[in-house]
Amino acid sequence: MSAPVRVKWLAAPSSATWLAQAIAHSDLVLIDHAHCERKAAGVALQLMFRYPSDGQLGEVLSPLAREELEHFEQVLQLLQRRGIALRPLPAPGYGAALSAAVRKGEPERMLDSFLVAGLIEARSHERMALLAAHSPDAELRALYGELLASEARHFGLYWLLAEGRYGREATATRLEQLAAVERSALDGPRADPAQVRMHSVGVELGREA
Repeated sequence: MSAPVRVKWLAAPSSATWLAQAIAHSDLVLIDHAHCERKAAGVALQLMFRYPSDGQLGEVLSPLAREELEHFEQVLQLLQRRGIALRPLPAPGYGAALSAAVRKGEPERMLDSFLVAGLIEARSHERMALLAAHSPDAELRALYGELLASEARHFGLYWLLAEGRYGREATATRLEQLAAVERSALDGPRADPAQVRMHSVGVELGREA
């Protein structure tokens, strides 16, 4: 199975192995998806609070955070209809690997924070597109298909925030570096398919997304 969309942000596409695991353990992915939407809202709010003097961040990221919480509520309602409890799940190392790549000093920290948030949104978009196209569950296909436009808009917003402050060349150069980190974070075998997550390992190395 191949991805139905190309996401230029990403250095490698998700693998057929990840997709098969995600389809086989759709409940786990759905629970993890709820956590991801809530975390994404938190990232947007964190950036607003970290840079309070940047008024544009509030204009752009406050609506984004609200939308992420609306998505969380959508997924939560679906879990409840299915009688699935929202519970903590062990997180993959994906987010920690990307966070570790964010430089500590300003202004580099702001640029990296925008791009890491955008990369996570881009990977979410790509994987939701795979599930929207290939899941045998019609309700899940509808859910993921409905969220695709929002996810694409979100990583586009983070690009615009970065480019508007650092210029296209510097933004593109750093994005390429961080995309390599993102790809490496998803490289490797998944010994236990039951540990599949929205951002668990599974990319096709040697191929551009």
